[in-house]
Formats: sequence, C-alpha cells, structure tokens
Amino acid sequence: MSERILIRGGSVLTLGARTPNFAVADVLIEDGRVSEVGPSLRARGADPVEATDAIVMPGFVDTHRHTWKSLFRNLGAGGAADAVSPRVYGRHYQPDDVYAATLIGLLGAVEAGITTVVDWADIQPGDDYVDAALQAHHDAGLRTVFVHALSDWVSNHEELKAGLRRLVARWANAATSSTTLAFGPAEPDRSDLDRVAREWGLARELKMRVHTHIGSDPSQQGVVADLGGRDLLGPDVTLVHCSSLGSSDLDAIAAHGARVALTPASEMAAGSGMPPMQSLIDRDIRPGLGVDNEMISPGDIFAQMRAANSVQHATHFDLKLAGKGGLPNLLSTRDVIRFATVDGAAVAGLGAVTGSIEPGKEADIIVLRTDRPNIHPINDPIGAVVWGMDTSNVHWVFRGGQVLMREGELIADTSRARDLAVSSRRRVAGAAGVLAGIGEGT
Repeated sequence: MSERILIRGGSVLTLGARTPNFAVADVLIEDGRVSEVGPSLRARGADPVEATDAIVMPGFVDTHRHTWKSLFRNLGAGGAADAVSPRVYGRHYQPDDVYAATLIGLLGAVEAGITTVVDWADIQPGDDYVDAALQAHHDAGLRTVFVHALSDWVSNHEELKAGLRRLVARWANAATSSTTLAFGPAEPDRSDLDRVAREWGLARELKMRVHTHIGSDPSQQGVVADLGGRDLLGPDVTLVHCSSLGSSDLDAIAAHGARVALTPASEMAAGSGMPPMQSLIDRDIRPGLGVDNEMISPGDIFAQMRAANSVQHATHFDLKLAGKGGLPNLLSTRDVIRFATVDGAAVAGLGAVTGSIEPGKEADIIVLRTDRPNIHPINDPIGAVVWGMDTSNVHWVFRGGQVLMREGELIADTSRARDLAVSSRRRVAGAAGVLAGIGEGT
C-alpha cells in the first residue's frame, strides 16, 4: 500500500484524550502516522480500506509476555506439563530456538490484534541469544519493548548486566524505530535493597525503563513500600503481577507514579493470587494488561480484558453477599478497553507514541469485523469488544501504517514460522527430556 491510507466508514473508537469516538468516521494515515479522524474525509490518492460493518480502534498493548516460552504454549498445568519448566528446558535453547519461539509468539500476537508487545526476555546470557530475539522482533513487524531480563534460573547475573551495556552500545543505532530497550532486573529483595538500587541505577544510567516481577508471594509484602522510602520508584518503573502486595505497597506505587502490568489469566492459573483490581482502582492506578506465559494463559488481550473485568465484578458481589456497605462501582467496559490500549501504552513507556487514534500518533490500528454471528447485532461497540469478540474478529492490523494483517490473513511467511517452531520444540524438548511422545508429528 502507499504511504497514504484511508480507513473509511467504520465505528471509530479513538480512545483519545482530545479526539472523540465516532459512530461512523474515517481515519487518514500519512507516512505511518494518524493524520486526521472524522466523517467523510477527502484524501485523493490514498489507498482505501473499507471498514463498513467494522470497529476501528487502537491496536492492543500487551504489557508483559515471555515470547521465548512460546514453544511450550497451551500445555496448561498438571500431568506431563508439570515437568516443563524454564529451569528444565531453558538451558537447552540455542539462539535459533530463541528466534523460532520469539517469532511464532509475536506473529500470534499480531493475529490477535496486538500491535505492541513488552517482551520480557529472561533468556540465556550471550549476545547471540539477544540478537536472535531482536531479529525475530524485526521480522515480526509489530511494535515491541525488548526487556533484557535477569532470569531466576541463570546464576551469572554479572554477565547478563555486562551484556546489557553491550546491547545498548551495539543496538543504539541498529535497533529499528519500532523496538525500544528496557531492563528486567531480579525481583526486589527486602534484605538487599542496595543491590536493587545498583541494578535500577544501571537501567537509569543507560536511559532504560525498569520492568520487574513483584508480589507473586505474600512474603514480598512491604518491599515496594521500602523501595518508595528509598525514592527508587517512579514513572519509569513497571511492576508486574503485584497480586500479593500490601496496602502500604500499593500506596507507594500511587504516590510515586509507578506503573503496574497485570496478567490476570496467568496469575490466577498459576496460583499467584487474584489480580488486585479493586485495590488499584481505589488508588486511581490504571494498569496495563498482558499475557505472560502462554503455557497457562490465552495469547490474546480479549481474554485478559474479560478476566480483569470478571475479577473486579466478583470482588463487588462478594462484598455485597457479605452485607458490606459502601460497595465499589462495577468496573466498566470503558475502563477495561483503556487498560488494554492507552493505559497499557503508558505502562510500556509508549504513551506518547501509541495506544490511541489521534493525529500525530503512530498509526497502530486494528479493524475488527462486526458482521460475524459471534457478535452481531452490535448494541454497544465497546461492550462488543470487551465482552464478545475474539481473535476471529480481527480483520486488519496496522503498525505504524504498515499492514501486518490484511482481511484476516497475516502478511508473513507463516509456514516458515511454523516449521521453525516445530523443529525447535522437538529439539529442545528432546534435549531437556520433556514431553516424550507428546505432539510427535505435529
């Protein structure tokens, strides 16, 4: 397509601060950015994309995903799957396996209408592993944040931190404009806050955001409050999961403007606790949503929106059944769709770039079909997206005006990606001694 694209005749959910939603409108894309939004736009020479019977909205933002684990997606838990752990198979990955897993994971995200992924790459140390992952980011085409992360199953953290410096030096000019770099230090430990200060200081020295897991165990209560007390928290920090944090921790997050990424389906399936939806809402902390690990979580944001909404509604009705007064308001679909888009972009550090359809922002846009039996007739467009749609409704996907999906078909060599993933899954599983006899021939 040309550098001018006109998406016309759709129900446009801009989700913007300055640009309203439209029952019917057009979106003009020029040079990869949103140029104009409104009814009956005139754009001579622009390539048309018909959006009648469709919803046009910002692409979803996945604020936390481990794409390198995609080789073992959908196993669930129990039985043979219990032996399939990164601690078991991670050491057997080669760079080609990191590439294959990352590519198939990111293409799956595109197919689900996700245009931005924060990829928490807790892979083996070594520039060749990092380069393989970043090559997959480039080849998949969507917008990404590559989080160079310290794994809890790799002991050589000093090598990983040295690799972080090399990564910044090597990729400062080579990284594509659609990929930014961040640092994923080890989980904060109350017994060694000096170590936390050093690692977070390294990220800030290199002008990188900090993304860290926290609050998956009640023993971690109080650590975030301690971080706040040492002025380590800030808007450049994204805290992931947060299920078991205490009130003082959440107060510190709100006071210092830190960000929160929730992965509700994964958190509940893994037994790490209920996402603290109501506690966040009470403090006006607006989280982003993520997939986390596809082994136990659906790989799309539709599922995460429903999980987040259902968790808060369950909290409301539990309080009501218990006869409590002063019940919180039910979380609205208007809030949840923002968690999945504009709020998620802020959590990823990309709020000025993506997350809404507004003039000047990158044209990260999806077109969702509303004429399918699973959603028709449309009574409320936002409710339809949050409660009713799934990946089958994704029709077009644009990242920075580049077409990644056209009329339901990925613009990618999916056969190659599948073959690479199958080959790597077979090799890694064999070397690690897991999944013997499962999935052979697929």
